[in-house]
Amino acid sequence: MTMQITAGRFHAADGVEDWRSLYHVVSAHFRTGTLALGIALVNAIGRLVGEAEQQYVNVDLRYAGVTVSLSRRDIALARRISAAAKALDIPADPTAVQLINITLDALVGADVLPFWRALLGYHQIGDDYLADPARRGPGFGLQPTEEARPQRNRMHLDVAVPHDQAEARITAALAAGGRLVSEAHAPMWWVLADAEGNEACVATWVGRE
Repeated sequence: MTMQITAGRFHAADGVEDWRSLYHVVSAHFRTGTLALGIALVNAIGRLVGEAEQQYVNVDLRYAGVTVSLSRRDIALARRISAAAKALDIPADPTAVQLINITLDALVGADVLPFWRALLGYHQIGDDYLADPARRGPGFGLQPTEEARPQRNRMHLDVAVPHDQAEARITAALAAGGRLVSEAHAPMWWVLADAEGNEACVATWVGRE
């Protein structure tokens, strides 16, 4: 099995300017503006993706655009998909990609993960993460905590954004009434909260390698 390359190595390559790393995937969004043009792009991608590559390619078609996510950081495939979009005169919009995870604080993860796996109908990855087998819903992860904290929410959203969009996303959230709780782990993630103290994290790939 081919080793997964790092996000840094992926972004250092030429021809992948349309793509952004979001945790374990790389994604690109192409602005089609019509369903017909989106279908043309999806058909082109279908022709160029090899049989062995199909298992890690996820394509989301909407009338306004097509989002492509690769669960392997495949530089050659990313270049081919970008070239197909360029041939159809479809521009990429890196600001339109993101990945959302739901994270739950848990005292004993092994006690609660089976419940969430059954409830969501997700597949388990490792000891603390669940993924939608249809690749439609957000990921669900557990974060260990040493004590129950009923005074605060134990569930929060992790919003992975392109590394060059994190500052704008944080600025927008703060301008909308949020506050910065912590930047101790930036640029891997920043902790924000709304006016009532409900927390969320803005995350990037930077610093995870």
